[in-house]
Amino acid sequence: MAGNSKKGAKLFKTRCAQCHVVDDTNKVGPGLKGVLGRQCGTKDGFSFSDAMKDKGISWDESTFHEYISNPKKYIPGNKMAFAGLKKKADIDDLYAYISSATK
Repeated sequence: MAGNSKKGAKLFKTRCAQCHVVDDTNKVGPGLKGVLGRQCGTKDGFSFSDAMKDKGISWDESTFHEYISNPKKYIPGNKMAFAGLKKKADIDDLYAYISSATK
């Protein structure tokens, strides 16, 4: 699933940056540095919902795609107030950006 990181950066800025950053700083949402490969609900210093802590998945391309398309459906009871991205190309682009910017 190859995406365009530059397009993903624009999507991140308009759809995600209100709550998230790609570094380690927590805002309304957790900082995303190192998110890929990490178990959901485990970033130090951030208060996650029980639903997020109990999901028991690690973030990778597959789980990211499923989650970001409909966060409330994939993890019912999570605190993220975001309806999701519907276009596969947008999800691919956002993943390309996040995978490169959060290492």
